Amino acid sequence: MKTQIALAQKETDSIIKELLEDGSDPDALYLIEHHISSTDFESLEKVAVEAFKLGYEVTETEEMEDDNNQPIICCDIFSEIPLEADLINSQIAQLIELINKFNVHYDGWGTYFEDGEDEEDDFEAENTLH
Repeated sequence: MKTQIALAQKETDSIIKELLEDGSDPDALYLIEHHISSTDFESLEKVAVEAFKLGYEVTETEEMEDDNNQPIICCDIFSEIPLEADLINSQIAQLIELINKFNVHYDGWGTYFEDGEDEEDDFEAENTLH
């Protein structure tokens, strides 16, 4: 599990650096979306409930196809936090420990460019595992 966590955390610093170099607001709160998926709805639902108990918000599930055109069920577990690697990496570790209990897949995390305005921006930074 430590290797899985380390791989998921590997890109966090570079994503944060890229966002800040592009002018994203260093003092903003960021919506950090952790992407999870499974072929089993019940397992995904159990993770969602446990994540909610831990203080995260959870999106509705949606069905998609994986790279092999097989159906999978996905959702995002998210929170609004400062753009700090330690906080994001802590969430990654916590969520990977949780999903491993239910045989669910962690697909990485993403966030959005923040310019200090209330408008939605088009730029999204992703750390997606493949």
